[in-house]
Amino acid sequence: MTVSYNDLYDFDNFKDDINKPRKPRNNYRPSPRRRRNRRRLRNRVIIVTAFLVIFALIIVFISSVFSCICSPGVSSSQLDTATKGDKEVKKVSKADSISFREPNIATNDEAEPGVIDADGELYIWNQTAFELFYGSESRAKSYAKTINNAKKSLGDKIKVYTMVFPNHTEMGLPAEYKNTENGAKTVSQADYIKKIYVNLDDSVSYINAYNELSEHCNEYIYFDSDHHWTALGAYYAYKSFADVTKQKAVKLSSLEEKAIEGFTGSFSTMSQYTLNTDTVKYWTFPYSIVDEVTTENGETESNPTLYYENVGPGTETYGVFLFGDNPLEVITSSCPKAQNKSIAIIHESYGNALVPYFTYNYKKVYSIDFRTWQGDLKSFCEENKIDEVLFANGVMSSATAFQVKAMQNIIQ
Repeated sequence: MTVSYNDLYDFDNFKDDINKPRKPRNNYRPSPRRRRNRRRLRNRVIIVTAFLVIFALIIVFISSVFSCICSPGVSSSQLDTATKGDKEVKKVSKADSISFREPNIATNDEAEPGVIDADGELYIWNQTAFELFYGSESRAKSYAKTINNAKKSLGDKIKVYTMVFPNHTEMGLPAEYKNTENGAKTVSQADYIKKIYVNLDDSVSYINAYNELSEHCNEYIYFDSDHHWTALGAYYAYKSFADVTKQKAVKLSSLEEKAIEGFTGSFSTMSQYTLNTDTVKYWTFPYSIVDEVTTENGETESNPTLYYENVGPGTETYGVFLFGDNPLEVITSSCPKAQNKSIAIIHESYGNALVPYFTYNYKKVYSIDFRTWQGDLKSFCEENKIDEVLFANGVMSSATAFQVKAMQNIIQ
């Protein structure tokens, strides 16, 4: 079959408008405002989408946390911590924030090995008696609860502080003699004090005097023959208080130093071993002071000093501070640098050497020995318009049930 050229190319049906003029091309572009609006819309869509993604991730994370807490693999203590909430977290956070510096106590290689004495109450080393400490966590919590109750009773207007002091065993007995086979069996006072501070309410401020005493542990800050600290040890605790409260501490170099030789303290009569004889130093102030003393039998007297300077050597020499143990002393200071504020210091005999330094910072200082004072602390503070209260006691008193009970009796 023969195919013609015309059959291959159907010219009869071919469109012949190829040479006709074409319609103009549409060159329209949106205005700048419309382009901006489109970009804004696109950005909003991106932002909303990102937010939804993040929100979904947060939901997934929270769900995984709860599933971990409630899973069988979590210990009961972890579950308890999770269910107690913020209060437990705060305790952990406070514990982390409280640190104690271990004292670098100098040793004496020539000294004989130590021995247990006085039915296990003392450890004798280097002719020095160290009182052993056995405080427990329950005692620490009991003391903290007592301070918390005092703050609740006193209310928001009165600032409440607490300061617990370690004893000579913690700051003077080298580590190689503690809790060894033949050494002193004693509890860490740093751990004990920390347990007190951790269990305090946030409304109570604690004073960490431990670190200041640790820094000066090789100085004469505790007596060798007595259970008290020296006036120098008390000064370092006072300095800790001044530092925490942003106050200037008096400098010992600006005071007059005095001393009484021949102090044979309370351990001299307890121990069968010969102990070093101590020197009681104290510092008098360059400004006038009036100390109105109320004795245990209710008598009152006014003194122009805080020290009973007629006391001599022997077993009662520590009585030079505040004229011994008295239920109440109201001290008025004329120190030009003292603030027009008042503070009540609740203490046992450790506080006798501490109280005098506060006359440098406060016009009125109330010294209250909780063991013999019969008043009500809240009423007393309200009547005398007291601004601050400091509970200042040694570890032995804080861990002794009848001492804590006596403190509780003045708190209503």
